[in-house]
Amino acid sequence: MFNSVNNPFGQRIESALSTGQEKRQHQQEQQKEEEKRYLENDEKDEVKIGGLPILTEEEIAAMTNNYIANLKSEHSSEPKIIEKLDKFLTKFDVKKFMKQNPNMTSADFHMVMFNETVNLIK
Repeated sequence: MFNSVNNPFGQRIESALSTGQEKRQHQQEQQKEEEKRYLENDEKDEVKIGGLPILTEEEIAAMTNNYIANLKSEHSSEPKIIEKLDKFLTKFDVKKFMKQNPNMTSADFHMVMFNETVNLIK
């Protein structure tokens, strides 16, 4: 009724309140779109250890022998663990290990070896 009396031509009447709300809503939508674009362009989190060289086959073999020797010395009073470690060392295939874990650095090697041998020393 208000519109038909005060607006005989049927044109849309906008109040100051509605335009303020529309501006606020438009700003919020813009902010959401900017956040969305930022998240889409954001790179995936990836840990890279810079400066460490990739290990060769010979280095991995030597490091494996040293790692197992250290574990043996730590558990020298436990013959079952030493047997398990010896068995692991005889079955260890450097090429297969490198194929499963490509581009391995020394830090990567220690993490992987820990995961491989943790069940052996329990």
